[in-house]
Amino acid sequence: MLLGCAGAANAQQLPPMPDIPLPPRNSGPDTHAAFGGITLPVAPAAVPVAIAISPAGSDDGDGSIAHPFRTLERAQQAVRRANRTHSVTVTLAEGLYPLTVPLRFGAEDGGQDGNVVRWQAAPGAHPRISGGSAVTGWTLADRARDIWVADVPRGLDPRHFWVDGRMAQRAQVQIPRKAVEITATGMKIIDPAWGFLAGLPDQSRIEVEHTGFFTDRRAMVASIEGDTIRMQQPGWRNNLIGYDTLGRPVSVASARMFLINALAFLREAGQWYVDPAAGKLYYKPRAGENMSRTEAVLPRLESLASIAGSYDRPVADLQFSGIAFGYTSWLGPSSAEGYASQQSGAYLAGVVPGYPADPLRDCSWGCWAFETMRNRWRQQPAAVQVAAAVRVTFDHAEFAHLGQIALGIGNNPDANASGIGFGAAGVEVRHSRFRDLSGGAIMVGGITPDAHHPPRAEMGVRNVVIADNRIENVSQDFKEQAAVLVTYAAGTIIEHNDVSGAPYDGIDIGWGWGVNDPGGSGAYRSRTRGYYDQPGNIVYDTPTILRDTVVRGNRVHRVKTWFEDGGAIYHLSADPGALIAENYVYDVPGAIGLYLDEGSRYTLLRQNVIDGAGIWLNANTMDGYLPHRTTIENRATGNWYNGGKLGGSWDAYMDNRLDGNVLVGGAAWPQAARAVIDAAGVRKELAK
Repeated sequence: MLLGCAGAANAQQLPPMPDIPLPPRNSGPDTHAAFGGITLPVAPAAVPVAIAISPAGSDDGDGSIAHPFRTLERAQQAVRRANRTHSVTVTLAEGLYPLTVPLRFGAEDGGQDGNVVRWQAAPGAHPRISGGSAVTGWTLADRARDIWVADVPRGLDPRHFWVDGRMAQRAQVQIPRKAVEITATGMKIIDPAWGFLAGLPDQSRIEVEHTGFFTDRRAMVASIEGDTIRMQQPGWRNNLIGYDTLGRPVSVASARMFLINALAFLREAGQWYVDPAAGKLYYKPRAGENMSRTEAVLPRLESLASIAGSYDRPVADLQFSGIAFGYTSWLGPSSAEGYASQQSGAYLAGVVPGYPADPLRDCSWGCWAFETMRNRWRQQPAAVQVAAAVRVTFDHAEFAHLGQIALGIGNNPDANASGIGFGAAGVEVRHSRFRDLSGGAIMVGGITPDAHHPPRAEMGVRNVVIADNRIENVSQDFKEQAAVLVTYAAGTIIEHNDVSGAPYDGIDIGWGWGVNDPGGSGAYRSRTRGYYDQPGNIVYDTPTILRDTVVRGNRVHRVKTWFEDGGAIYHLSADPGALIAENYVYDVPGAIGLYLDEGSRYTLLRQNVIDGAGIWLNANTMDGYLPHRTTIENRATGNWYNGGKLGGSWDAYMDNRLDGNVLVGGAAWPQAARAVIDAAGVRKELAK
């Protein structure tokens, strides 16, 4: 089904377009073809059919430059009539293209029989596809506290809001962990100063957020009576089991807990609260913001576009150039499921079989019930989703003001609105900008068994290129998400990107902690983990599809600003042919620049410059697992560093070798290191 845009109130009532064939491919450039009452110019096969679209256009037009369409839906219908025999270029004029429902691109929307469909900005234009609505008509609601209010549609209850291009923070307060006692059903208030919570209205809309060593967990309140906070299930239960849990974070000293989403919590500048029943949005301005002139946008949609065909007929040869995608809010954590974060956009959901009677005692550092679910973790749906697709490209695009991961490529089926996952090949993301995001920028690959050992070749994720992009200020809400994550994919190239402003990692490669690699991982045979004792968790004798990853020439800085765990560039599991080279890493508060974690194999770290941080390799020597050789045959050679250390399991037994790495004093980088620094990041000759 074609999906409409705002401004086309009768989009779902458009008359059907009859299947009228184009004239022969050798028609002259001045001929025209009729498409259900619409006349489009037809060019020879070598020249694309041109379709124009403008916010000032009309869907009664002919799609020409003189009479452009108005809606993306109408243009999409016209594309489907022309792309069977011709390449098609859809040119978007300057302006806003608001959606009322997410776009859906299927196989019929890509190039057919070798043709290409390209959606592009007009020369000098910056068209914006938006899932949000402007909020206007602000009045002062509380002069003493400088809180303003505006009307919004009743029932609208997003998790995100942007003011003057910056993400505002939902009304929240930090609560000390010692103020409450964590229980299997919720929390008991210990500090009487927090007794006021029982008197708050709309208690079932209040959320608990907890950040640990590498997780950012969410759960919803059910009710608060006296000193008892009862939580919605199964979200709370699922957040109590596994590792770095809400009840037992790896580091209690660095763990933080917040109460979110009550008008009583609206105390700090830049915070907001929406009352969906009354249709009121409250906001406390930041310094310098004038509510009579500010641009405020509230998302209405959970995603903007799903691009997916099928494994037998994928979307092919579809391009997007110069287009901005903005304003969404994923609502998953607002449900009873909450967001039982595991790592970088993966979360545990649903009912856990064999759930322990006392999760805080028996499953806050791993247990068999948790391991039963490891292969069933879900992934956060991205704002723009690509699966079952070949040769899809984004160039000079912008992804900003999005309430989740911006771009998902070949993720789980649960992370694509089509219900189809994986199967992305030849997808390229170049010369684009990702900024002011609540989640990560790009997530490549899935995390279920069909992702790491696809049952048919077409399901594999292969040959993805992420190059010369600027990625900044990401994961502002979902803090545990890496700016760029690749789970299971073959031949991914991540080169010459500038990655900055991330609370967790900059670039993460790999998944599985070695459990799905040939022979499995001895660490997961322990009584605590017992992974292989659980139904469906098998030992593979064949490799996963993760191989030949290249992370080269990137500039990664101001990352790991919130979490201690992880690294600026981080790696997991076997990756034959992996190369991490010529990257410049600096301004890393967590002090780990390059991190090879559990199960990393066959990874070469070469000629990286690491300023103020070190290189770490974790072969999981904790808990007596040292004899197991899972993290093996890695090499770090010719790297320069001036802080941190070369630590972990670099030894002959594991065949993990350090060779020719140079400790530099201060900023006295040798000429070769300076050349790496100067060349890292977006290549100037390609930047536009």
